[in-house]
Amino acid sequence: YRVELRPLSSGGGGGFVAVAPELPGCMSDGETPQEALANAYDAIACWIEAAREMGREIPQPRRAVA
Repeated sequence: YRVELRPLSSGGGGGFVAVAPELPGCMSDGETPQEALANAYDAIACWIEAAREMGREIPQPRRAVA
């Protein structure tokens, strides 16, 4: 799944937020882009596991277009 990284303002605590736009509500954060991305991969796995447990549809990842 595609993950979008964005810096957080220093007023918001700083660091970075990572969002998986194909999975509604799936996001995480971290102090560095690398940490935010690693945390996002964990969040994606948890999102998929929870969706399966609830019987919800899991969208297929979109293919990247070059």
